Amino acid sequence: MQLHYGIENLHITNPVVTIGSFDGVHKGHVQVIAALKRVAEHLHGETVIISFEPHPREVLYPLEKRPGILTTLDEKMAILESLGVAHLIILPFTRKLAELAYSDFVNNLLVDKLGIAGLVIGYDHHFGKNREGTFDKLKILAEKYHFYLEQEEVYEEHDINISSTKIRNALQIGDIARVSEFLGYPYSIAGIVVQGDRIGRQMGFPTANIELEDKRKLLPAVGVYAVKVRIEDKSYQGMLNIGVRPTVNSTGIVRIEVHIFDFNGNLYGCNLRVALFARIRGEQKFDGKEKLAEQLQRDRQSVLQIFKKRCKCD
Repeated sequence: MQLHYGIENLHITNPVVTIGSFDGVHKGHVQVIAALKRVAEHLHGETVIISFEPHPREVLYPLEKRPGILTTLDEKMAILESLGVAHLIILPFTRKLAELAYSDFVNNLLVDKLGIAGLVIGYDHHFGKNREGTFDKLKILAEKYHFYLEQEEVYEEHDINISSTKIRNALQIGDIARVSEFLGYPYSIAGIVVQGDRIGRQMGFPTANIELEDKRKLLPAVGVYAVKVRIEDKSYQGMLNIGVRPTVNSTGIVRIEVHIFDFNGNLYGCNLRVALFARIRGEQKFDGKEKLAEQLQRDRQSVLQIFKKRCKCD
């Protein structure tokens, strides 16, 4: 997949385009991408996704609490490439772009600069100033500029239409099963291992303290999670704690710590990717480190049982 910043001087054969943030690249997005590939094949063209940085809500509602992103740009690129997308165009999302009328967006960017052969949109997609670019209005432009237009049906999972907002809501209550179901893959976080205070090591549970690669990444609810940790080309089981550590000198700052099973080695400065499979429990305050260590032993057994059951099902 080729990554392009901006839409100037691109030479793409019969571009078939879809537009959106594609945050999370969930099952609904996958349905649109499948249609994109089908249309591109029919038109003898190349698949193109136009996305934005930063997330549009960060620009449109600067005083609002940031929604948190489900996928960093690197993660989004990796997933889109695995789905067979040929081109990803990143447009800087600015106030000026937000004020651009849908007709000008189509005429100036898609037709004049990109020369699109087709446009595929989701069931509820609107774009341009005040979200005025509806499917019915786009049909008029498609006829005028002679490009193919297709709108996809809503994608539902158990009668629920999937959206990035629903996935964020599930993450924020720690419903990892629902998150994985909607995404179609385990939610993950990634970052660099930084120096900790070694309290976990003192209790027999050394942890790698993770500093997120992108601070906008949305974390799940505080608590303990069954995870798999990717270190270079190997995967290890482990348990992740996200929280303020109320038992051990809490500063009130949320920390991300992962205890990796059956691993010994120095990870400082290494990049780790941690995939979440289940939430074991919420964060608790214990009566001292000894009680906490006892609970960590129980947590470890819970994690091992979860992965044992998964192996039997796979």
